[in-house]
Amino acid sequence: MTKSNERKLTIARAMAEATAQEMRIDPNVFVMGEDIGPLGGVYGNTRGLIDEFGAERIRDTPISETAFIGAAVGAAMDGMRPVVELMFVDFFGVCFDAIYNLMAKNIYFSGGNVKVPMVLMTSTGGGYSDGGQHSQCVYGTFAHLPGMKVVAPSNAYDAKGLMTAAMRDDSPVVYMYHKGLQGMGWLGTEAGATVHVPEESYTVEIGKAKVVRQGKDVTIVSLGMGVHNALKAAKTLEAQGVSAEVVDLVSLVPLDRDTIRASVAKTGRLIVVDEDYMSYGVSGEIIASVTEHNISALKAPPKRVAFPDVPIPFARVMEQHCLPNPDKIVAAWNEMGALQPA
Repeated sequence: MTKSNERKLTIARAMAEATAQEMRIDPNVFVMGEDIGPLGGVYGNTRGLIDEFGAERIRDTPISETAFIGAAVGAAMDGMRPVVELMFVDFFGVCFDAIYNLMAKNIYFSGGNVKVPMVLMTSTGGGYSDGGQHSQCVYGTFAHLPGMKVVAPSNAYDAKGLMTAAMRDDSPVVYMYHKGLQGMGWLGTEAGATVHVPEESYTVEIGKAKVVRQGKDVTIVSLGMGVHNALKAAKTLEAQGVSAEVVDLVSLVPLDRDTIRASVAKTGRLIVVDEDYMSYGVSGEIIASVTEHNISALKAPPKRVAFPDVPIPFARVMEQHCLPNPDKIVAAWNEMGALQPA
């Protein structure tokens, strides 16, 4: 039943609201990026901000990611709190020096004497036929490199709280939002991402995972869009008499290994769902975190449901064939050869 005081927002609106609330109380917060001004961002996450804060604080930039991300690093080190948008995470290749050799390392290089309090928000994910250079997640690439916190919300409540927490953090935070969860109709949208969001400002802890569905037979771990696929698969499995627990990572760096391990210790089985590439990624790290800690807790070898190690196809039928989905998660359970619960 819907509560009378329920206030549902899309992730895009939740991100914009968090940014506006923080800008009202902290004059050091400003936003830079391509098409973030009058357009309100391609994905809607800066919609309405220029009307309230003007072009000085909502700064449309030229198409030069290296320039404006590098400028943001300098501004952050000088006491400002910039929020910058890399429109597609796939574009990190043209500006990675500014991200990894400046943004991520300058706290270390200064011996902790200089902070870099900035947020790099960037879109991830495919599913809408935009080709291999506009559809990747590359979560593992950013999570692998030390010096940056990395978050990935699956719903609007977490999106607002994580955005506020990121803007208040004295370390650089990479905020990775999935296009299919933003609530933008032209991208398609996942209805489950639009949830109740309090109007007041609040934070969601960076580095803390959430058990979003309780279960006892198998743990399904994911992030972003994968959480919704996991929840749908859990409903299918429930009809088969299988009780699936779903863990939403929320944050990749820090990674909440304790919550994952506690869940697997209870269920004895693990499936990891990741829209990033299969090899060398988050899915392998999660499995290693469990098996290195207590392999005796496992009743079956863990399974991964991830994107195959191929460039993301443009053709819709081929892209959909490669993407994780609930049916593939159910198939992973069946492939485990696990005994059905009593």
